[in-house]
Amino acid sequence: MVELNPKERVARLFRREAIDTMPCFSGMGMVTIQAIKEMGIRFAQVHTSAENLAGSAIKSAELFGFDSVVIPYDMGTVAEALGRGISLYDESEDILYPTVPEKWGDLDEVEVPDNYLSNARMPMVDEAFGILKSRANGQFAVGAWVLGPFTFAGQVIELDLLLKGVKKDKERVEAFLTKMTDLTIEVAKHYQSLGVDYMNVREMGSGTDLLSPRMWKTLIKPNLDRIFEALESPKILHICGSTDMIIEMMNECGADVVSVDQKNNVAESRKKLGNDVLLLGNFDPYGTLCQMEASEVEAVIKKCIDDGVDAVWPGCDLWPDVKEENVKAYVRTVKEYGKKASPAVGRLT
Repeated sequence: MVELNPKERVARLFRREAIDTMPCFSGMGMVTIQAIKEMGIRFAQVHTSAENLAGSAIKSAELFGFDSVVIPYDMGTVAEALGRGISLYDESEDILYPTVPEKWGDLDEVEVPDNYLSNARMPMVDEAFGILKSRANGQFAVGAWVLGPFTFAGQVIELDLLLKGVKKDKERVEAFLTKMTDLTIEVAKHYQSLGVDYMNVREMGSGTDLLSPRMWKTLIKPNLDRIFEALESPKILHICGSTDMIIEMMNECGADVVSVDQKNNVAESRKKLGNDVLLLGNFDPYGTLCQMEASEVEAVIKKCIDDGVDAVWPGCDLWPDVKEENVKAYVRTVKEYGKKASPAVGRLT
């Protein structure tokens, strides 16, 4: 059998072409504490240096056999560039992701500077992508992600303002989300211009745990439609939380791929979407890789495959402090059990 390299394997999956085995990759962060310790740095240092950001992604992939490298890791880079500041916790020895300390207090206060792509840590992230492309080209697929407009809104304003405004001040809310959609498109297209191999749009906070299907259709979907119309392929829509009631609408947004987390009933989603749709998911990364016994991991990953995913994706970023033996079991099971064809992607013979 022909053995593909990781980049080829991921690219062929997105094109729905036959592959040798299922790739083990993600559209979210996959950095591990084992890689960070081997580099001799603290977790906080990966967020402030292009070399550390790219190097930790590559080292994690090399240590565990991932097929992709994905950056950035934190959700504050764009908000910081808009002038909201950032708390880096750069003196901490713990695993603390950067957070945004200053949110706008009113929708009318929101301003997007013309030069934000050149502000704060945005150039550092660009440099890290350049390092990944030069060092990982051919060895690993290079992935990027952006927050969807509704989820990104939670980084720059309090979501209560947005949700209350939906009923009381719909026009202002829609105008604000249009502005956030424009920003999402610009950042995603910017990353695509750097040569990434796939783009993941993470509208994480819009599941039906928070929004009704009716509200999702009117508040979220039109903006996602516009985003995916503007982006190049491969382009993925990922939503966390409960998505069973909106899975068909998710598939209508124009993404090439739909990704869901562990709250989704993937077997039922596959029935709703049919076998031609690329569907990714859907294990709990913290519960599976940090809390379980290694002997339990195989069954979790096999269930994802048996339920009908085309690639096993974690429901969110890997928590860096994973158990080494659990990650090895995860990767091994994907590669071995994934030798059989998935619903939308065949196998080389």
